[in-house]
Amino acid sequence: MRPVRFVALGDSLTEGVGDPAGDGWRGWAALLAGGLARTPVEFTNLARSGAQTRDVRERQLPAGLALRPDLVSVVVGVNDTLRCTFDIHAVAARLDQVYAAFTARGAVLLTACLPDPGAMLGLPGALGRPLARRQRAVNAVVHALSDRYGAVHLHAAEGEWLGDRAMWSADRLHPGERGHRQLAVRFHALLAGAGLATGTAPSPEPELPAPTRAASLWWLATAGTGWMARRCTDLLPQLLTLAADELRHHARGTSARLDLRASAAVSAALAALSIAEAAEPGAA
Repeated sequence: MRPVRFVALGDSLTEGVGDPAGDGWRGWAALLAGGLARTPVEFTNLARSGAQTRDVRERQLPAGLALRPDLVSVVVGVNDTLRCTFDIHAVAARLDQVYAAFTARGAVLLTACLPDPGAMLGLPGALGRPLARRQRAVNAVVHALSDRYGAVHLHAAEGEWLGDRAMWSADRLHPGERGHRQLAVRFHALLAGAGLATGTAPSPEPELPAPTRAASLWWLATAGTGWMARRCTDLLPQLLTLAADELRHHARGTSARLDLRASAAVSAALAALSIAEAAEPGAA
């Protein structure tokens, strides 16, 4: 019997940032791989820090298809929301292409909706709301497409774990070891419930002690500052403009229009995918 092939696509979350192992990272996907089956599992992690949906579509998808996975995780989208080029239509189209390509090959698809980065960073209202709106839009697309392609979907954008500081690393954006284990445990439970995981579930308890406060502050002052600068520099001017727009709408009592506009954009993006699918040769 050949080994179960599990391939992970995505960004720093799936790469394992926040869960150190030796000179690199481990993360939830590697923890999950160990409990997928009683037989051997071939695990390949193609996720890379900073990846956007474009990177997954253009770089990780071809490499992932070449590995002929039985199980593939696609967890991505937060970095898209942190860029001035954010476009929910493009995000939806790329995710649709990636999901379709793997499910057409018979792979079981794992997906997740993710928490709002602005809230995790504790950004004030006018700065945080535009990011929250973007993340809700991405999550709405992921929900819809996960349903369309029969994915095993994890609701990771809500729950008590978000407010549990012990789950998170110093940067507040990436889970620590305990948080990565929480994701692995929850994915395993979903897969086991569907009869798709037969191995032992990962332990929720960390193997290493949590970083001290001093170590966390040192990380933020050194590597963490650089990480945030690389992710958000191009967004900042646009975010200030979006914040000013938030304040204007708040003063006029028309803030609901911004939410309606975002919801309409999601609906239009998903409708465009349906129209394109219906127009394909051979479509019913």
